[in-house]
Amino acid sequence: MRRAILAAAGAALLALGLATPAAAALQIFACEPEWAALASEIGGDKVSVYAATTGVQDPHQIQARPSLISKARTADLTVCTGAELEIGWLPMIVTQSANKKIVAGSRGVFQPTDYVNLLEKPASLDRSQGDIHAGGNPHIQGDPRNMLPVSKALADRFAELDPANAGVYRARQAAFAVKWQAALNRWAAEAAPLRGQPIAVQHRSWVYLENWLGVRRVIALEPKPGVPPSSGYLAQVLEVLKKTPVKMIVRAAYEDGRPSEFVGGRAGVPAVMLPYTVGGSDQAKDLYSLYDDTLNRMLKALK
Repeated sequence: MRRAILAAAGAALLALGLATPAAAALQIFACEPEWAALASEIGGDKVSVYAATTGVQDPHQIQARPSLISKARTADLTVCTGAELEIGWLPMIVTQSANKKIVAGSRGVFQPTDYVNLLEKPASLDRSQGDIHAGGNPHIQGDPRNMLPVSKALADRFAELDPANAGVYRARQAAFAVKWQAALNRWAAEAAPLRGQPIAVQHRSWVYLENWLGVRRVIALEPKPGVPPSSGYLAQVLEVLKKTPVKMIVRAAYEDGRPSEFVGGRAGVPAVMLPYTVGGSDQAKDLYSLYDDTLNRMLKALK
């Protein structure tokens, strides 16, 4: 009897083990929500993805919390924007994690900005010009077309690090590319009324969105990138908008809305909060709804 019970217990444990999904092959530390979402699209259940920030946090200014260091310690790959966007916090996390897989220059470091043409590359480096990035503007998620080359490169990196599942990653990327291209075509049609429209921005983080939609930036509410506007400068902005009116003033979900609301109220134009990334609004739940919500908010302001 005892042997029968032990045999039955062993069989049950074996069945439980067979029914339990295998652990994810790759541990991904994604600095921003958009890259966490893209990694999940490409990796599926073969990856475990941790997002280090949320849609309402400024990706320039993140604290190197112990929880982030702990996650970085077990990561096989970091997926972080690059182009100095995370320079104020990521190097500290990597150093304190003591994880050799993700040190600079290793194959465990993936930077999406390496796979697209960066805009606004400075002719010279001068910190008196504000918070400028030497390699160019890093906010590439503003243009959804950039997701295609980044997704291809990310699938290749997954395949390199986890060759046993290479076919899965490449098949998922191919399926994503087809679905994403269909979405791009739909967004292009929906966004047609925005083309050529003048806008103001709070921070110079929208150049890729401007390029994608064909909107025209008249002025930024910051006198220099990353420098909060004074009341005197906002008065100058209002003078510019009297001569060159705009249709809306755009800001990111993580930014203080007071400057854009102040100027918008006096100029008589909508101050529009855009999600900027996944989770930046209640509607921006994934990559697709991120751009759906972005267009919906801009089109509503245009009307």
